[in-house]
Amino acid sequence: MTQRFRFPLASLACLAAGLACIVPVAHAQEAYPSKPIRMVVPFPPGGSIDMTARLVGQKLSTALGQPVLVDNRPGASGNIGMDYVAKAPKDGYTLLMVHTGLASNGHMFAKLPYDPIKDLAPVIRVADQPNVLIMNPKWTFKNVGELVAYAKANPGKLSVGTSGVGGPQDVAARRFMQMTGTDLLNVAYKGGAPALSDLVGGQIDMMFETSPTAVPYAKSGKLKALAVTGDKRVSTLPDVPTVAESGVPGYRFMGWVGLVAPAGTPAPVIAKLNEQVQALLKNADTQKQFTDLSLEVIGGSAPDFAGFVRKESNDYARFVKDFNITPQ
Repeated sequence: MTQRFRFPLASLACLAAGLACIVPVAHAQEAYPSKPIRMVVPFPPGGSIDMTARLVGQKLSTALGQPVLVDNRPGASGNIGMDYVAKAPKDGYTLLMVHTGLASNGHMFAKLPYDPIKDLAPVIRVADQPNVLIMNPKWTFKNVGELVAYAKANPGKLSVGTSGVGGPQDVAARRFMQMTGTDLLNVAYKGGAPALSDLVGGQIDMMFETSPTAVPYAKSGKLKALAVTGDKRVSTLPDVPTVAESGVPGYRFMGWVGLVAPAGTPAPVIAKLNEQVQALLKNADTQKQFTDLSLEVIGGSAPDFAGFVRKESNDYARFVKDFNITPQ
């Protein structure tokens, strides 16, 4: 009689042990987050990605009831920070605020220690940002037409600074040259900050700088804004036309900022983060803060962002081919 129940009792014991393991895991997911979250920015403080991370992080901290700590890990065109997050625990406590490098770096670098598409999971596309064509005030061009006329008459005379090959400034500049038939001296820096410093100092002549960074310089008079690269003017520079308005029809370049996590992060955690960021992006006060930074709020689902990143990656593959760029 005793032996007849020995197997079922053992089975029940195993089942109980299994449930004991499952319940804490489920509870841990339900309780997310139960400790501070680290939001990595793969660029130095002060840039548009850093500004976005600090704005989102502050509001996300309030919504989730846990601190969201911004951690700047700059270097190698964002690859140091992206690699760090790609290899971080897949638990939702290490996130990454990133820009177009998520789509472009896999094509711009011959060998990376991580795969931007496979090793990082899109959470939400936070905002889009146009670039601003800004010049050192020593140049007296009143508009893009005058700039183009001079550049055509003096090939290679005007220099354009970028944050590095394949970065937003570089893509915007190469498209401009292609569509205007001009030859600008393309000077690639290791980051946007040193390029901007040299632009203010007069060592280079122009940049297609991200709008959150460029607008304060334009408003202060330290630099002169000739045009913006998006579909429409930005409210922070209402008198500055788009490049397309300025005699280059069809020209458009928009950068973007998004939140990602290590691939393999539990779906419920991704969903919760998306839901919370989506909610704060719909807040009128938050939207005004983004507008004041010359950023356009986007939002959307995690699958929407994943599809967008794949499309952007394909576009960058064509960009590398069209401009005969050799991966670094």
